[in-house]
Amino acid sequence: MNVPRTDALQRLSASGVSVWLDDLSRELLAGELDDLVEHYSVVGITSNPTIFASALAQGNRYDEQLKNLAFEGVSVQEAVFRITTDDVRSACDRLRRVYDATNRRNGRVSIEVDPGLAHDTQATVEEARRLWNTVDRENLFVKVPATPEGIPAIEQLIGEGISVNVTLIFSLSRYREVSAAYIAGLWTAAGRKLSLAPIASVASFFVSRVDAAVEKLIGPDDQAAAEALRGQVAIANARLAYQNFKETLRSDDWRDLREQGARPQRPLWASTGVKDPDLRDTLYVEELVAPQTVSTMPLRTLQAVADHGRITSDTITGNYGAAQRTIRTAEDHGVDLAQVTEELEQDGVRKFEASWAELAGTVHQQLAQLEKQEQRE
Repeated sequence: MNVPRTDALQRLSASGVSVWLDDLSRELLAGELDDLVEHYSVVGITSNPTIFASALAQGNRYDEQLKNLAFEGVSVQEAVFRITTDDVRSACDRLRRVYDATNRRNGRVSIEVDPGLAHDTQATVEEARRLWNTVDRENLFVKVPATPEGIPAIEQLIGEGISVNVTLIFSLSRYREVSAAYIAGLWTAAGRKLSLAPIASVASFFVSRVDAAVEKLIGPDDQAAAEALRGQVAIANARLAYQNFKETLRSDDWRDLREQGARPQRPLWASTGVKDPDLRDTLYVEELVAPQTVSTMPLRTLQAVADHGRITSDTITGNYGAAQRTIRTAEDHGVDLAQVTEELEQDGVRKFEASWAELAGTVHQQLAQLEKQEQRE
């Protein structure tokens, strides 16, 4: 990467934060990934349909597989499934050495269940099983949204030994449900005599979208409040989630599971790209530093942190009181955070569905072009 080297990412890792990249493509797998792992502390990958659609639209590394799929006459959905699972399997293989070197802590790659299933528990479970079995790699995470219907799916999948990246978490109340589902799933797995050591989960708590929503709710006549809260509510919300995480680790329930080899469900800070141009582009990374967390970043944010990130020490522990005051201040100025986060969850599912449709549309277009080309030849 054409970015001046700093030790910000190394300091971030030394603080107990796992650096994951929110990007995946065959271009990345062909070259840059090794450099990111070796020099930029990247130890995991998250993906989503938008990322795959962008990858397919660039370069020609998918052409051969698309030609074969067109020749087979597979459906668009099956083509999407094969392309994405192949990429994720390759990424899992490339990060296997990280997975082994970190005793299964990192080296994880995430693939998403079709978001159109977000409100269907059983369909989510069945699709997650299919993804898990098709990729067939222990260092896979299957992404399941934290909708009301997703919560029992998470518990069931963990109980079957399938590792899950729980996505689209915005509220503390939903986060607590996710945490409880993970623990319940682990107890089920233990009851089935499964080894708990390979089973893992992260809870992806979304950040920047919260601030973007809050900013719209503070009226133009309340500039003082707008300035005081700019870029702060999402951080406060995430810090209180981390407080809940630490409280869970002190529970008797967790202590018993830990003695059986269970791993904690680490908080993952997602949506770390800053949307407000008046804020530091590294804000959501710098202000959410604490042990046993994951920060997943789009490439642009990763580059920014490498270039000018200010990573000092733990910026979460000890700031819980200030976080609560920030939330109260927002509420005093008319922000109903419970309503905000509920709407963000619903909007998040819609956006994921739109991204999935975009991916399917991209694959459909390319398959159609190849079929026409074949007919001309």
